[in-house]
Amino acid sequence: MRDRAAEAAGWLAEAWTSGNPLAALPADSAPRDAEEAEAVATALLAALGQPPVGLRIAPGGMVGPLLAGRLVVAGTPIALAGLRHARATAAVAAVLAEPLGAGPPRFSTLHPALDVAASRFGAGPADAAAAIADLAGLGLVVVGRGRAIMPGSEAVALAEGRRRPRGQPVDLAARLKEAVTAARARGGLPAGAVLLVAGLTPAVGPAAGMRLTAALGAVGRVGAGFA
Repeated sequence: MRDRAAEAAGWLAEAWTSGNPLAALPADSAPRDAEEAEAVATALLAALGQPPVGLRIAPGGMVGPLLAGRLVVAGTPIALAGLRHARATAAVAAVLAEPLGAGPPRFSTLHPALDVAASRFGAGPADAAAAIADLAGLGLVVVGRGRAIMPGSEAVALAEGRRRPRGQPVDLAARLKEAVTAARARGGLPAGAVLLVAGLTPAVGPAAGMRLTAALGAVGRVGAGFA
């Protein structure tokens, strides 16, 4: 599998660095399941030379690494030209106050976030394994001001323009617990690492000129404009 993973990672690394769309991976190197796909993602990180700063639970429950270069501050204009098949959802980013051990996790801050997923595949990923190999569709993540609060149930909404919908209740504690389980299964995380849970709302396909705001109750709000 090592050679298959390295070959698939090479194709993906070229698409990541060049910005050019990638056709479907060749059948003899494409990952056949989630385990093989995560091996490709690990090889891709090595090829890109970008160590992860945390773990991202993507829409649909896919798990992938979170890269520092893909985190942007609130208010940063988002250029859609660099985000193929962009899909935005509300998200929460939790910063670990201590290494992730066997006991209950301790978070220093929770941040509202706007997750803008993307794909390096020109026609989108052929299947879930291809999506996971492509760092679980990591695009850009707009992160708002953090608050030192405990995760609980919050009304979560993703709104266009100046609308302020009431939102739907989301148990952030439960969603972060699932993220912690995923992180432990992958060897844990150090203090300061970020657990990002995306897909807290239905996805919206952003268009140029649109502004989206993710609202997460007591956690706060964060927004970005698209160009």
